[in-house]
Amino acid sequence: MIGGIGMPELIVILVIVLIIFGAGRLPELGAGLGKGIKNFRKATSELESAATGEKKPEELEEKK
Repeated sequence: MIGGIGMPELIVILVIVLIIFGAGRLPELGAGLGKGIKNFRKATSELESAATGEKKPEELEEKK
């Protein structure tokens, strides 16, 4: 159970999404959502490291 949402509620939401977008577009929506989350996490980690002055291992290797 996620934040008070149970299995029946998730099933209803999934059915509504299937009706609105159709089964053919679900993989596209999932991929787009995944890319969006990945970009958001990358941006927040970059901002956080810039704010704290930390450098990532990739940045340290580039300077060598």
